[in-house]
Amino acid sequence: MNELMRTNDAVVLSFVQSLLKDAGIECMVADQNMSVMDGSLGILPRRILVAEDDLDEAREIVAAAGIGHEIREG
Repeated sequence: MNELMRTNDAVVLSFVQSLLKDAGIECMVADQNMSVMDGSLGILPRRILVAEDDLDEAREIVAAAGIGHEIREG
């Protein structure tokens, strides 16, 4: 699994998950339970991971949705 993005914004997180699901791309949200560590303040970002084979397509989908600035490069 490769990291597509990381964010503290629950709306962006949900939106990206929905976009990927609609495109038939499976994703995993990592660090979702870390909110226990930060007291549910949203300090620690959650990561969206996708399979390496889907990474380029997922990046294109997120960019086409106008939130390409959220994509993690590297």
